Amino acid sequence: MNLRDLQYVLAVAEHGHFSRAAEACAVSQPTLSGQIRKLEDELGLQLFERDGRRVRSSPAAEAVIACARRAVAAADDLVRTAHAGRDPLRGTLRIGIISTLAPYLLPHLLPAAQERFPAMPLAITEGLTERLVAGLHAGDLDAAIVATDHTGDGLASLALFDEPLWVLVSAGHPLAARAAIAPADIDPAELLLLTDGHCLRDQALTLCTQAFDSRRGKSDVRATSLETLRNLVGAGYGVTVLPELALGNARLPGGPSVARPLHGSGAFRRIRLVSRPAAPRRAALAALQAAIRAALPQLAGA
Repeated sequence: MNLRDLQYVLAVAEHGHFSRAAEACAVSQPTLSGQIRKLEDELGLQLFERDGRRVRSSPAAEAVIACARRAVAAADDLVRTAHAGRDPLRGTLRIGIISTLAPYLLPHLLPAAQERFPAMPLAITEGLTERLVAGLHAGDLDAAIVATDHTGDGLASLALFDEPLWVLVSAGHPLAARAAIAPADIDPAELLLLTDGHCLRDQALTLCTQAFDSRRGKSDVRATSLETLRNLVGAGYGVTVLPELALGNARLPGGPSVARPLHGSGAFRRIRLVSRPAAPRRAALAALQAAIRAALPQLAGA
């Protein structure tokens, strides 16, 4: 058994296909298939069920594949630790970021990062929290910028900033005349939300439990982006909850929609930089934390 064989196993598990896995590993399919069969013989366990062209991991192999993933991640960490020992701010830093934050934070972060550490380019992956956390555990990411607490998942965490939540309404809506809006002020029939899997949706549900539980009336719209929600509100379809960085020009007069602060306890989301506790590039993550705080002085440390 060697590290290369484990990488082959992970490629087949990811692609569900021997040819695509071989292509991803830059080897021939017979080579990859032969090495996996040898590993199966060594372990005394069939790792994959072959059904024509379809390949899937066998139920008994899931724990073995999880171990292989940890072993490959540990080996990658070993190499990155050696590189970081020479210069922690040199070499690509792989960062995940939730999709409700990426479009609004990255225009501030990327120029600041390029200026502060030009030898450490950022490789950005945008996605939902669950996918990013899985990427961390698999070793595919060095860190992730999220809005939920994952210390219970065995991840280390660096605080970035607290981002206030606002209510977005059309300019002609009765709530537009208020200086601030409480969850109880919102008509549950008008609430617009992101689809399942977005942590912002979960937080809105927590803040407005009673309102959402009694929701009646209009269609149940579940958008995949904040821009969809913004446009629906501007068209007078309903109201929604947005984080401050996503407001854009909604606080300027004369637009189709206006934003008002969401009033009440917990009306913010805490943005964190999470990573594996043994991640080798702690100095690089601390530098990234400082760059984000410097790029957003109105929010850093809030």
